[in-house]
Amino acid sequence: MDRDETTLVRASDLVGCRYRLRQRLSHPAVPPLPEALERQPQVDAGRAAVFGLLPRRRAVGDGRRKSFSAVHLDPALPIDEREAATRAAIKDRTTLIVDGALTGRIDGVPVLAEVDILVRQDDGTYMPVVVSNHRVARPASTHTASFVPTRRLGLGTPIETHAKLRHHTVDGYRVALAHVLLDVHSAGTAAAIGQDRERAYLVDPLNYVEPMRTALAQPTPTQPSRLKQCASCRYWALCEPELKAMDDISLVFPGQKAGVLREEGIGTVEKAIGAGLGETSRIARAWREGIPVLARTDFTPPAELRADVEIDVDVEAYLDQGAYLWGAFDGTTYRAFATWEDVGADSAAEETNFLAFWSWLQATRTTAHAEGKTFRAYCYAAGGENHWLMASARRFASIDEAAVRAFIASDEWVDVFVSVRRHLVGTEGLGLKVVAPVAGFEWEDADMDGERSVALRREARFGSISARDTLLRYNEDDCRATAAVRHFLSAGAPGIPRLHSLG
Repeated sequence: MDRDETTLVRASDLVGCRYRLRQRLSHPAVPPLPEALERQPQVDAGRAAVFGLLPRRRAVGDGRRKSFSAVHLDPALPIDEREAATRAAIKDRTTLIVDGALTGRIDGVPVLAEVDILVRQDDGTYMPVVVSNHRVARPASTHTASFVPTRRLGLGTPIETHAKLRHHTVDGYRVALAHVLLDVHSAGTAAAIGQDRERAYLVDPLNYVEPMRTALAQPTPTQPSRLKQCASCRYWALCEPELKAMDDISLVFPGQKAGVLREEGIGTVEKAIGAGLGETSRIARAWREGIPVLARTDFTPPAELRADVEIDVDVEAYLDQGAYLWGAFDGTTYRAFATWEDVGADSAAEETNFLAFWSWLQATRTTAHAEGKTFRAYCYAAGGENHWLMASARRFASIDEAAVRAFIASDEWVDVFVSVRRHLVGTEGLGLKVVAPVAGFEWEDADMDGERSVALRREARFGSISARDTLLRYNEDDCRATAAVRHFLSAGAPGIPRLHSLG
């Protein structure tokens, strides 16, 4: 088979944009985007943390009969050489094989599985272990899962705990590829190490084999189609002109929406405009005319977006480990409740920081009530804030969980995005970065996003004043942008066309 690394299908090629594989084969010299390069140290640090925990020898109590050996392969080696070294290590009965590689054909397709760790079992088979920056399991009193401590891989036995495994398609496909390529050497089980670097949670690769084979069987598209993640893809600069030349419908309606329209015979923006599809046709026309946001015909200023005392809130979290920054803007002053220390379940610094934010917010609320004033706190798309409010309340003894839950359920905690989605229509979505500029607000750091904030958080954690200042400024701008959108809607969304006007 052809062992040219660029021709081998990886797990990541089977998720999301399938055209990306064709672009990689056609344009192998296109470099990663700067944002991807910024993420790489985070990935490398996660893998290094795991590899640093792996055992180096038998522990006291393992007994002399418990053999142990390990080999760390160079991930920079050509795939042919790395696979040969991996197969040789399997033949030599090596206990831990780090940074291994396996290639082969699955249903006729040449594939590559880069396996972070292969762990020899007592019966001589091997268990593939993938290292991920996802949260692969969450504590759950009603579920059980098994894990092997990372420090005991190759030596210890599984431990059962109250946790619920989380499904991540790419991670699942990675273990499925490794399981199939190992063939008779596969242990029939696999493991995933996520943000909790201390635990390798056992997963069943058979749960992913059939979906993986189904994905492999899908033909690689011959032309691009826009998805939401295209903006962060290295090949977008190649795909966008091609899509525009085709006047492709996915330029306006990405992902599954484009698929539905194609099934109806509408594959171009022009066809959508002339199809008489009501809102769909009007949105296509607005996109053609460069209008990012429209107001719905029945728009009326939402009363819930104003109060006597208004606080706009935005949270910044590090991956799924914990929230390190709660920002609050009262219309005049921005307050940042931040910790640059480690966050997580046992973080005293995170608890102290959240308690300071929560106490200040509730004291402001109490004072407003005492003065006979109305009070509301706002955020944009409450999923993140609600998650970290409740996660903090559950984890930290100093927080009254019932009080947090009651606050979230009250009409004094308002998700601005709910009103935006009810009253506006966007040709590029309705995210804060789309709506706030229409409301007259601009970010000082226009290129900042969640991915870059993760990289900056790492720098801030290690003392970078510049990174800390950027994160605080970005969080403040998110708070101020939320306020700007509220004021804009409350004023009747001036200056933007109504949906019916594009009939």
